Amino acid sequence: MNLDHVLIAVHSIRHRKLRSWLTVVGIIIGVAAIISLITVSRSLESTIQQQFEQFGANRIIISAKGFQGPGTMSQGLTTEDVDTIQKISGFKYVVPGLFRSAEVGFHGETGFTLIGALPAEQYRDFYADTGIELDRGKMIQEGDTHVALIGSRVAADMFGKEMGVGNKIIINKVNFKIIGIMKEIGNDHDDNQIAIPLETAREIFNEPERVDTIIAQVKSGADIPSLQHKIERELERKRGDTNFQVLTATQILEQINQVLGVMQVVLVGIAAISLLVGAIGIMNSMYTSVLERTKEIGIMKAIGARNSDILQIFLMESGLIGLVGGLLGSALGTAGALALGSFSKGAGFLLLVKIEISVLLFGLLFALVLGLLSGILPAYQAAKLKPVEALRYE
Repeated sequence: MNLDHVLIAVHSIRHRKLRSWLTVVGIIIGVAAIISLITVSRSLESTIQQQFEQFGANRIIISAKGFQGPGTMSQGLTTEDVDTIQKISGFKYVVPGLFRSAEVGFHGETGFTLIGALPAEQYRDFYADTGIELDRGKMIQEGDTHVALIGSRVAADMFGKEMGVGNKIIINKVNFKIIGIMKEIGNDHDDNQIAIPLETAREIFNEPERVDTIIAQVKSGADIPSLQHKIERELERKRGDTNFQVLTATQILEQINQVLGVMQVVLVGIAAISLLVGAIGIMNSMYTSVLERTKEIGIMKAIGARNSDILQIFLMESGLIGLVGGLLGSALGTAGALALGSFSKGAGFLLLVKIEISVLLFGLLFALVLGLLSGILPAYQAAKLKPVEALRYE
């Protein structure tokens, strides 16, 4: 394949600008969709993994079966289950949590948000291990009752006036004093949450025994699977049922990654349909080009062009169409992923979009190969034309 073949292919594409661009558009859309979907899904997976690493891999989470996370009602866990787990050696601490959505009042305005409650004496250790920091104010500590820590978005956006340390708020018609405001964590769930002492939450929500989730912090060097098995065994023996689930942070992350993996395959498969349409467009365009240039092909063969030369010219043309579509599609897909990352931050979820060179190269290579494959049959047809018949073609 020499420079003359490239120049002829480029000249042909430029000579048929409108049709060439319409053909390229199909490739651009397909590549852009695939690049953006792969980038966003991989970035989402990386962001979730980063947050789980911050949460800590050395934790065991116990909840009732069917519990879908803070804010949903669970059945089955009680303070007795907390006592059972605390008797098992190997844990730094065991934290019971209660979560309820409640009405919050401030300066005559009302709103609804998630209220999370942990034992007052365990806030400092739990937040330190989780990586949650205060922007200002102080931490809830042993002996505190009607006090609250509020998320960054609660402070800034929940009401018309920004909330600060020392302000009074009303939770479920009970007065609380804000003693601290948390730094932005990066997701809407945590940044819109209000934390209060567990005993006070039991009073205002009339929940003397219920527990939504129990987090057991494993001591350094302890065998996590062994402790997980002990919890399952002791809870089943004490309760007489198996209406609970015991998961490690690693298992939860694996489940999430499996779901994300399936979603990625499905979404990329859908996007690949548009690439298939683009490939058909290239093939159609190349067949049309062969018909329009039949006489030109005859002239080239008459002056010495071989079948392989004709084949290379048409393959070069279809490959260039695919390559241009891949370049523009990769750029458009990257811009779309970055835009989605910026939008997610404004929507309350910090999606750390990471552009990977390997993904961009995959998009370019895929588009190039697709273009070449789409041009094989039309190029073969052009190469097999007989010079005499081609010259007589009108």
